[in-house]
Amino acid sequence: MANENIPEIPPIVQNASESVEESDPSFGSVLSQFEQSHAHQSETAQKEGRVVALSADSIFLDIGFKVEGVLPRSEFDKNAEEVVPGDRFLVSVKGRNEEGYYALSRLKIAQPKDWSSLEEAFAQKSAITGTVTGVVKGGLSVDVGVRAFMPASRSGTHDATEMDKLVGQEITCRIVKLDVADEDVVVDRRIILEEQARLQEQKRYAEVNEGDIVGGQVRSLTSYGAFIDLGGVDGLLHVSDIAWSRVNNPEDVLSVGQQLQVKVLKIDRDTRRISLGLKQLLPEPWDSASDRYAAGQRVTGTVTRLTDFGAFIELEPGIEGLIHVSEMSWVKKVRKPSDLLKQGDTVEVVILSLSPGDRRLSLGLKQALGDPWADVPQRFPAGSTIEGPVTRLTKFGAFVQLIEGVEGLVHISEISAEKRINHPQEVLKTGQLVKAQVLGIDMEKRQLKLSMKQLVPTDLDEYIGEHKVGDVVSGRLIEHLSSHAVVELGEGIRATCRMTANAPVAAESKSEAKPDLTALTSMLNARWKGNAKSPVPQPESLHVGQIRNFRIATLNTETKEITLELA
Repeated sequence: MANENIPEIPPIVQNASESVEESDPSFGSVLSQFEQSHAHQSETAQKEGRVVALSADSIFLDIGFKVEGVLPRSEFDKNAEEVVPGDRFLVSVKGRNEEGYYALSRLKIAQPKDWSSLEEAFAQKSAITGTVTGVVKGGLSVDVGVRAFMPASRSGTHDATEMDKLVGQEITCRIVKLDVADEDVVVDRRIILEEQARLQEQKRYAEVNEGDIVGGQVRSLTSYGAFIDLGGVDGLLHVSDIAWSRVNNPEDVLSVGQQLQVKVLKIDRDTRRISLGLKQLLPEPWDSASDRYAAGQRVTGTVTRLTDFGAFIELEPGIEGLIHVSEMSWVKKVRKPSDLLKQGDTVEVVILSLSPGDRRLSLGLKQALGDPWADVPQRFPAGSTIEGPVTRLTKFGAFVQLIEGVEGLVHISEISAEKRINHPQEVLKTGQLVKAQVLGIDMEKRQLKLSMKQLVPTDLDEYIGEHKVGDVVSGRLIEHLSSHAVVELGEGIRATCRMTANAPVAAESKSEAKPDLTALTSMLNARWKGNAKSPVPQPESLHVGQIRNFRIATLNTETKEITLELA
């Protein structure tokens, strides 16, 4: 490669220099005139150049001048990988570049000046230059040494406005039809532009590698992603690679013309497809999720989507968890998440489990509200009285709400002590406010047993309330066993009498007439209600049906049991 930057001046130019020096001693002005003349002459002819050296992006050729010419690698297939020193190519000289070399081109050649040069260019399918002179019907008029026609479809433009802008401009084209006899010439600019685009695309494909971070411009948007122009070649930024958070529509976060820095994820050399990523330039949120979240933590998030089995909640961009339908309510069975939540809702939840490695986060909505069963034994102990509305009726009983999320069951047998009930709806209805007594609590099964009849006063309750231990009362012996006897103190009021070993017992006679039990019961009730204190004559022996006095030994208000002894 030559080291001189200024070529030798031919003798004719040296003579011109001498004549100029007579009037103007400036050698620089003479040299400038020479270079302009030389560059103009170079552009009017196509020259053959020999490759003398190659660099990363350029090829240097000996074109017969003192200074080499330089040709971009992008003008060759595969970025000139197969070009070696000694190869020869036809080139056109465009002028001098900033470094002093001649700028060369393989596409731009001199404008033909006669029909023979046009025929040669047509036969070799060479590129020629021409000047657009005007817009005509169906296309453009182009001066290529003679008048040529270029169809609008082959102009490389998209509309009439762009065609108008070509008037007066020099373009590169190819002759696609030549009839010397009729002086009919048709040229095509689009085919040259497509070849240049292919060369640029090949160059860009050769330059881009997986893992590179490159700049690009959003060219178009689709439902599945965005196509990014990387400078001559397109790459696809899939919707799943735009952000760590869920993106439903690329148009929500990107716009056509937007400049982006993206990462090259994959290159398929066979299909010439480039996959790009935007979120990969940001930290992966799950990598540090365990630093910010833990099981049992109460957090706030946004409902991003609903499914049949639950709701997905975004805690931060890229961190999303699931509330399963079973973890939504203590109060009722949720069949569809949409019954409680809708997309866009902000909710407070509790983290149930966290697995950063699997990118899984289980959340609970009902846990954030608090478990209403947690303090049920303290708030509603056995024996306490509650009041609440009937929430539902079944054939086996009625459910009563104690508080939000806590219900108890009044079994059908515990509704009334006065009559037999076949179905709860005979005496109750949904929404009715009732009182009941807590009979028992099963925390494991979350069940509460209630009774309404226990709160309804009975004759036994009244009897116990009106008597005390030591009182002497009248009663009828209705059953006699070896260790005790059953005594009726009134209708529905029975007590146990402890028998002593020496208590006289009379043998029953089968022929003995049966007493009128109804009359006897009425008499006992009358004596109890009237608080009669007159003694009953005491027979010498005991037998079933006998009425006599007894002394109350114990009264148990909780179990409602009475024990007696002989008075």
